[in-house]
Amino acid sequence: MAAKQKKNFQKYYKFLLYLVIIVLINAAGITLFYKIDLTSNNLYSLSNASKTVVKGLKEPLTINVFFTKNLPAPYNVIEPYLRDILKEYESYSGQNLSYRFKDVSAQEGDISQEADSNRKEAESYGIYPMNVQKLEQDEAKVMRAYMGMVLLHGDLVEKIPAITTTEGLEYKITTAIMKMTNKVSALVKLPEKIKVSLVLSSSLFQVSRVANIKGLDTIRTTAQEAVDRCKSKAYGQLTYEIIDPSMNEGTPEQQALADRFGLQWPDISTPEGVSVPAGKGVAAIQLKYGNKTVERSILNRNMALTQKGLEEQFSIIETKDIEAFVNDNIDNLIEINENIGYLASNNTLLLQPELPAKFDANTPRPPKKETLDNFNNIVSKQYSFKTFKFDNEIPDTFNTLIIAGAKQNFTDWELFQIDQYLMKGKSLAIFVDAFNEIQPQNQQQFQDAVYLPVNTGLEKLLDYYGLNVKKSYVLDESCYVNRDRGGDEMKIYFVPIIKNDKINHNLSFMDNLTQMLVIKASPLEYNKDRIKQNGLKLTELISSSDKSWEMAGKINLMPFLIQPPTNDKERGSRPLACILEGEFPSYFADKQIPQKPENNPVNANTGTETGQDKKDVKDEAAKPAAPQSTVQAKQDFISKGKPGKIFLIGTAQILRNNGLDEEGASPNAIFLMNIFDYLNNRTEIAEMRGKNQKFNVLDESKPLTKTIVKIVNIAGLPAMFILFGIIVWVRRSSRRKKIQSMFSRDSNK
Repeated sequence: MAAKQKKNFQKYYKFLLYLVIIVLINAAGITLFYKIDLTSNNLYSLSNASKTVVKGLKEPLTINVFFTKNLPAPYNVIEPYLRDILKEYESYSGQNLSYRFKDVSAQEGDISQEADSNRKEAESYGIYPMNVQKLEQDEAKVMRAYMGMVLLHGDLVEKIPAITTTEGLEYKITTAIMKMTNKVSALVKLPEKIKVSLVLSSSLFQVSRVANIKGLDTIRTTAQEAVDRCKSKAYGQLTYEIIDPSMNEGTPEQQALADRFGLQWPDISTPEGVSVPAGKGVAAIQLKYGNKTVERSILNRNMALTQKGLEEQFSIIETKDIEAFVNDNIDNLIEINENIGYLASNNTLLLQPELPAKFDANTPRPPKKETLDNFNNIVSKQYSFKTFKFDNEIPDTFNTLIIAGAKQNFTDWELFQIDQYLMKGKSLAIFVDAFNEIQPQNQQQFQDAVYLPVNTGLEKLLDYYGLNVKKSYVLDESCYVNRDRGGDEMKIYFVPIIKNDKINHNLSFMDNLTQMLVIKASPLEYNKDRIKQNGLKLTELISSSDKSWEMAGKINLMPFLIQPPTNDKERGSRPLACILEGEFPSYFADKQIPQKPENNPVNANTGTETGQDKKDVKDEAAKPAAPQSTVQAKQDFISKGKPGKIFLIGTAQILRNNGLDEEGASPNAIFLMNIFDYLNNRTEIAEMRGKNQKFNVLDESKPLTKTIVKIVNIAGLPAMFILFGIIVWVRRSSRRKKIQSMFSRDSNK
């Protein structure tokens, strides 16, 4: 009996011991997070960049997720993915990051008090429901769903209002965290405060009843309240003032706001019979920090049907709009992102509109030029643009200088500045347009555009490093196809589609790019002996297909006039973009260091000096040379540079609005942003941006292969079943005969 009790005790003891072990293992699993990601691009685990960012958090960060439950496909996979990835963020944060999923869903048609409170909280952060289509009982219905999140770090708020896919979600979260941590550091270290000015003309109050300006009486109070709320979020780094241009207060820039988006009126009388003299007025908000300013009008204009007919009415914008404007533009003013340079001289592509501050009836408006709006918006999310002109040396405040489609000559002094900038271990991103496209002036007559070769002098600098952009266009049978409503197709040969096999996947940030599109690209040439002699490393990034060819000499890009060559020798793959890196030798190592020239107007088309300027130069040359000073300052010169990089592509058209999408989600946008990250030594960020779920692209098959595959699919499978049936029938027949022969032998015996 005692032995039996002892045996039972041991059994219960082992059970309790196993139970304790299981509980301890689960507790350890909760605190010690670990998982194995078997996807090729680690889609379901954090990148090294994300781990570094959350490990560097010094203060608690809270993430509130507002997500409607039981969403239809394809949105039903987002919430589980979001829970997994946020759990991983939390595990690497050292208890400085926490997240909460807040219930915003209605239960059986009724919304609980908690869900209603959470919905109001979401909308206070600017997260509003979206329309989602779902199928229910063979009927398509539309439901309103919340799919957003907000990040809270101290008094700072960042939001992702619409999470409609898991693609790039980690990148959005990590960059939002980076932005918040950088913003805290930048605000705390500001040497001076950001000035917020309410530019409000007192003359507006005289015509407020006539113009029916709603909200004007309370604007001083509401603007003050909005700025106070922004001030608390900006660690007190805001000052507030009210400027009255009608009383000649404010700077000339603030005075000019009335001419930009103010109101003007003639001599009028109020309904009470009070005469109001002609004048003008403005109501605007301006933010100023250092030399940077941003402003916007706070007057809304709309047409309304009144008793007197259709009339123009005015109203002050809502307080939340003023608050949002201030909060959103603080980031741009204090430059929390890393700087990137953009050359705004030498007739490069226009990054931002350049409009005079004031217009009047006698001053005609200049023709509107195309600006790189999409490119500017996409890059500005991660970098702060520093536009630069060759008035002085290139500053060291940015690590990469973009030269986009320059068409005006570079002087030797300007080339020297570019050369020495590269010698400092900096990077260049050069987008070359080999031709200047001149459209015909008379649009009524059918005329072709004229393509003039562009020679800016930058070619000799690139040639010294071993690179050259040919004066031709790459045409490709693998290209964009325009389809009209009638179903007719027209190949646009000068818009090649770069397929997966022509993209270099050896670089980690290029791994997830499977297809690109370039416009009016010129091929590159490499002097490999010179590159090797200079000790540089060349990496080709993209190239055209094997069915591409070149158009040189007389350029005519009318699609219906272009015929592919019949000679296969003219076809072949052409390199379109590359990166050259290493310790560059100076182009001016064995040359006289050029001096800064005087400013001379230059023809924008040809890049040469005008005739009057040449005459002036000739007259100057005829004068006796001034005696040089015996004591001269020695100019700094670097003959052998630190490790730097040059990115070169034979087109600047890829930067235009028709080559990039507004959201920055297209392969072209991802390619450019990854390039800039690589040039700025932020490769991990580039890898994270490209970490998206993707399908493996199939290689292009030959026509014979396609025919064989079709035959096998159509006739092969039935033939296999028939063959299998014949084999089974033969084996059964053979077995039947064998059995019959065995019984026949037995009967004979």
